[in-house]
Amino acid sequence: MRKEIPEQRKAQLITAAFESIGNVGLAGVTLSHVAREAGISTGLVSHYFGDKEGLLSATMRKILRDLHDGVAACRAAAADEVQAQLNAIIAGNFLPGQTSASAMRAWLDFWAASMHQPALRRLQRVNDRRLYSNICAQFRRVMPPAQAREAARGLAAMIDGLWLRGSLSGSAFNSEKAIHLARDYVARQLAALAPACG
Repeated sequence: MRKEIPEQRKAQLITAAFESIGNVGLAGVTLSHVAREAGISTGLVSHYFGDKEGLLSATMRKILRDLHDGVAACRAAAADEVQAQLNAIIAGNFLPGQTSASAMRAWLDFWAASMHQPALRRLQRVNDRRLYSNICAQFRRVMPPAQAREAARGLAAMIDGLWLRGSLSGSAFNSEKAIHLARDYVARQLAALAPACG
């Protein structure tokens, strides 16, 4: 039971950091700001995470874990055929937890910060590689490797691009439209295989 308290406290601080980023942006977040949001002392934040970069890295890992878990849940609920699995990957990337105003603000700030902070850049690269490799593995089930890689690069870029455009639009994110556009790309890629299969 005693071991659970530090983990609960860390989770509480990560949630507070996430909310703080949504309210004041990454640049405006301080350990004392997060401590106030969580209702605990600044010293405890330092004890668990060391410094602001440690806290932000932990927060980004949590966001990435949530994304991974959301995609995994969508895939587990989908049929095992290629189009269904690709559609599930798309849906997982546009779940409400990834497209809320606070999540979008945090993601945008992390993307910008990852250009200057090696720890965040490593996490972002892991996320990029995971998305690409999951998509590519599905396309490779029905396409030659080079074609699968090209189709996977296109779909990964489309997912990121739709998310980015939606986050910068200034209005509520239309996840249904984004999902429809990405799934249409998948359908077109797979439809192009039909003559060869026939």
